[in-house]
Amino acid sequence: MAFAQNVWNQLKNLTKGEFVSALERDGWTLEKPSASSGSIRLYIKYDPQGKPLKRIEIHYHHSSDTMGAGLLKGLLADTGWTEKDMRRLKLIK
Repeated sequence: MAFAQNVWNQLKNLTKGEFVSALERDGWTLEKPSASSGSIRLYIKYDPQGKPLKRIEIHYHHSSDTMGAGLLKGLLADTGWTEKDMRRLKLIK
């Protein structure tokens, strides 16, 4: 998924906390952590009938941690968000 340079310039300082907030605004659900999960958070997107559509695992230590370009590209690909979606979720202007 390729985005314009102005989009990447806005996303390059995105924190994990901001990304998680956008996931929740978009209807992703945080699953209950297991005892062995540690700092891994599992988010699942369900269809209207309650069937899981997608899942994302985020290694979450601190909400202020920023993500590297590779990780961010992977997470955006996993969500399937377009530029329009990122504007709607207020990740970019």
